[in-house]
Amino acid sequence: MEKTKTRKLNISFQSDVEAEESGPRAAPESGGSGKDKQPRTKGKLWEFIAIASIPLVLVLGNSMLVPILPDMQRELHISDFKSSLVITLFSVTAGVFIPVVGYLSDRFGRKAIIIPALIVYGAAGVLAGFGAVWKSYDVVIWARALQGLGAAGTAPIAMALVGDLYNGATESKALGLTEASNGFGKVVSPIIGAALALIVWYAAFFAFPIFCVLSLLAVIFLIKEPKEKSSKKEPIGQYLHTVGKIFKGKGRWLVTSFFAGSLGLFTLFGILFYLSEILEEKPYNLDGVIKGLVLAIPLAGLVITSYTTGSVIKKNGTLMRWLMNIGLALSTVSLGLTLVWNKDQLIVFMSLITLSSVGTGLLLPCLNTMITGSVDKSQRGMITSIYNSLRFLGVAAGPPLIGYLMENNENIVFIMLSALALIALCLVFFLVRPEPNIARKPQKA
Repeated sequence: MEKTKTRKLNISFQSDVEAEESGPRAAPESGGSGKDKQPRTKGKLWEFIAIASIPLVLVLGNSMLVPILPDMQRELHISDFKSSLVITLFSVTAGVFIPVVGYLSDRFGRKAIIIPALIVYGAAGVLAGFGAVWKSYDVVIWARALQGLGAAGTAPIAMALVGDLYNGATESKALGLTEASNGFGKVVSPIIGAALALIVWYAAFFAFPIFCVLSLLAVIFLIKEPKEKSSKKEPIGQYLHTVGKIFKGKGRWLVTSFFAGSLGLFTLFGILFYLSEILEEKPYNLDGVIKGLVLAIPLAGLVITSYTTGSVIKKNGTLMRWLMNIGLALSTVSLGLTLVWNKDQLIVFMSLITLSSVGTGLLLPCLNTMITGSVDKSQRGMITSIYNSLRFLGVAAGPPLIGYLMENNENIVFIMLSALALIALCLVFFLVRPEPNIARKPQKA
């Protein structure tokens, strides 16, 4: 019995791995015939769409507000700092509560958390909208904190749900799709927010709940969560002890993976903030839709690369290791080259920034696949939630830190980002070594 438990905690992260294209992890209830699995295969596309809608909604609820922050400052008579809190407080609140929500999802199920989270997320958006109509900053900021609480139960839990539903190549593809959906949301949300502001500056607050309702209906009707074989749950003390054993046995590569994933989003959002500031100045003088389209270029690189990476890795440990190291090396070199290249040459400069985003697109789907497959289903929600919590905090820390560094010396921004990417590359190269051809080694009974 002890030997079986040890095998589950092995660094190979092979838990729950069955045949490469076997579909959902849950065994059929009626004899396990091929007919039982066929309807699930046909409905997989709709499941993918429903799952992808969750991270998309998460991003829309935050990034759609970026274009209206100047309007908010004028209408509510608030400072730059107070307007930035509308974004930062959301991310910090989500980051703090994600581990708690992850534990609850392990105990009560993924949909039992995602559904009320989407309801809270959308309802708080309406409340923030009324706060804007009433010109009450206090209502807006508290509603945004409440939205952060709702956001904690969306995309992070969806990642654990993917691990429950699929395995092998299907799991990797679904995780790549969720990362691509997240990136796609970052591309389109500022454009949607700016377009809605043409109606009235606070229209984004009221439009966002519509997306929440669509995602909510998709989750309810298109996703069938695997049934538990047993209703018995671990006491919280034993649960935390098991999570502690996971970190004791796998902490070296798990913590490194957490750091690398958080750094990837810290770099991405920091660079976007940097570009947003400099593109309106000389010699670029870009504003409005043109500026938004330029900002979308590196994000498009991230989206395309994330989806492609998730489609091809198929839990191939050797390939994942190559892609992670190539991605971090690409980010290190491209960010470093911005120091010696003339930033006035916008095409070259944006090409280097986009290469950095492509590197992040190679890295994140591999990390997502490794982390979701590293533990048994009963602890997966907590592990993926800790990972996503650090990602949220990376997003929250990027813009203010980059803004502070820009006030002193713009070059130090890229010196720091390139150095951090190099540190992550060294750590991943030496500490993260997935076993090769994982999908071809079914777990023994």
